[in-house]
Amino acid sequence: MKIEPSGKFVEVDGAKLHFQIEGQGSPAVVLEAGIAATSLSWCLVRPLVANFTTVVSYDRAGFGWSDSPRHGCTAADAAADLAGLLDRCGVSGPFVLVGHSFGGLVVRVFQQRAPERVAGMVLVDPVVRSEWRDCSGMRRQMLSRGVLLSRRGAWLAKAGVVRFALGMLTGGSTRIPKLLARVSAGRGSGVTDRLTGEVRKMPRELWPVVAAHWSRAQSFLTMAKYLEQLPLSVTQVDEERSLGDLPLVVLSASTATREALEEHRHDAALSRRGRHEVIPNAGHWLPLDAPEAVAAAIREIVAGGLSSN
Repeated sequence: MKIEPSGKFVEVDGAKLHFQIEGQGSPAVVLEAGIAATSLSWCLVRPLVANFTTVVSYDRAGFGWSDSPRHGCTAADAAADLAGLLDRCGVSGPFVLVGHSFGGLVVRVFQQRAPERVAGMVLVDPVVRSEWRDCSGMRRQMLSRGVLLSRRGAWLAKAGVVRFALGMLTGGSTRIPKLLARVSAGRGSGVTDRLTGEVRKMPRELWPVVAAHWSRAQSFLTMAKYLEQLPLSVTQVDEERSLGDLPLVVLSASTATREALEEHRHDAALSRRGRHEVIPNAGHWLPLDAPEAVAAAIREIVAGGLSSN
């Protein structure tokens, strides 16, 4: 079954990128998803934000309804695409940038390249740079395995196995999809189970859309490229550059590690109008676990409610 895109398209660097605009008001909010996520990951946050201002969400090249990337897959590449999309989508800045996980890297790079275009930022459990900066040992093995499984997923998508398994899953059956996950991923099946659990937090009517996106080899191949370039992506952020008086909120999951919390507090302190908050009873997928808390942080930035430290 063909799933029609819900938004519009704009061409950036030779690829058509899918985006949506909802709500009215300024400053406009721009939502940047995690490393292999799409605009659908904001499905619970987006309508809350649209109640008080304009909100833009989009699919990075290679994911969702967007074309495959015509360039590298680093945070800097994604930030360049985002700049091109905002130039052409018809929404005026400066913008409040909201980045989840890897998306936090993208919006940080964007802000460092064009600070005049950014009115504030919300970093939603951003990726822990120190974990991947000097990637070796166990982390290197994890990353290599992720790349391998992503490429294997692309082969399974081409063979129609992913479409079959996700079709069974969205139809209510979990036994066959789990069996296929174990056969295809081996010890990596726990990752598949976790991702399945996150999808189930979305409204049920979106499950077929997610299934359609991940039935394409393109999604898996793009994920492999982003994972390969993750150690480079984390070095593209100037970690000590002051953010001055830029309004900033950094949200951490209650499950965040001590290392993550230290880095999140450090990032919040880069701005005289920055603050850090740990969201209780929420995992890494804060946009799905605690959409109201994410929307409240965005509203705080939009309203200009943060005072200087």
